[in-house]
Amino acid sequence: MTVRAAVLPAVGAPLEITEIDLPEPGPGQVRVRLAAAGVCHSDLSLSNGTMRVPVPAVLGHEGAGTVVSVGEGVTHLAPGDPVVLNWAPACGDCHACALGEVWLCANALNGAAGVHARTADGTELHPGLNVAAFAEETVVAASCVLPLPDGVPLTDAALLGCAVLTGYGAVHHSARVRRGETVAVFGAGGVGLATLQSARIAGASRIIAVDVSPAKEELARAAGATDFVLASDTTAREVRALTGKQGADVAIECVGRAATIRAAWDSTRRGGRTTVVGIGGKDQEVTFNALEIFHWGRTLSGCVYGNTDPARDLPVLAGHVREGRLDLSALVTERIGLDGIPAAFENMLAGKGGRALVVF
Repeated sequence: MTVRAAVLPAVGAPLEITEIDLPEPGPGQVRVRLAAAGVCHSDLSLSNGTMRVPVPAVLGHEGAGTVVSVGEGVTHLAPGDPVVLNWAPACGDCHACALGEVWLCANALNGAAGVHARTADGTELHPGLNVAAFAEETVVAASCVLPLPDGVPLTDAALLGCAVLTGYGAVHHSARVRRGETVAVFGAGGVGLATLQSARIAGASRIIAVDVSPAKEELARAAGATDFVLASDTTAREVRALTGKQGADVAIECVGRAATIRAAWDSTRRGGRTTVVGIGGKDQEVTFNALEIFHWGRTLSGCVYGNTDPARDLPVLAGHVREGRLDLSALVTERIGLDGIPAAFENMLAGKGGRALVVF
């Protein structure tokens, strides 16, 4: 069966919206009709080679939809079930999984090397980050599909697959924000806005959003920011001024640039925690001297997929949505069709925030 999809023909090449031949699900697989897919900065990182995956590939890793059919051996899902795609399924067998650190699973992206579909001329296509969500329909391993809890609109549920899990996990699992603490969030894109909402849910007393674009202030405040700082060479000084000259208890970097990581570190109080969520390139080198590491006593940590277990955290997030504490629609700055994905990539390059949501 042919479906329309966004294909990355080669690293650095523009996306092509074209028809692909998608097979029926085999043993242990599920076919899903997409309702929506979020356009994430990680997709841009795949297209420009910052993150390496086999190409040509169908991109898109943040999606939700409805089960069309299931392959042999799949018993926990049935046609008609609403689902969220999980681009990093844990294998359950590696060292990280044995420690309960499923977000670091050594085998999570093995599926990206497989053959997902073919173009009209027979060229084999890979599934970008396992799930190939930039398509009208996709076929994925059953482990990449999670049942959508009740009370979450199917279209908005796509954001739960990456942006919200990442932002929520950065706050609750990595930085472990405590009620009454001050939090600075660097970058007010999709993940940053989810992080701001999550800091509010955690009970942070002051939530400072930092971004290079003044246009982000309204979005940031709507997501829970109590203050907005326009990024500059004096960002750390401004954050300290807003926090009694101490610095934020927690800084969460959602950009992936050396300068921003350094500014987040400098904005954190003595003994505070800095969590890096953004994915940067190998050329983004951050330097520290030995004395400041001792003196400031800060903790700097990376954060993969929010350090979350999607099967555990998805029902928790759904509860926040149902109770009105988490507004998924506030993360969406534009709703587009499949043909609008290349332009959405250009917007990300231009630093425009929020999340473009592809609605099928």
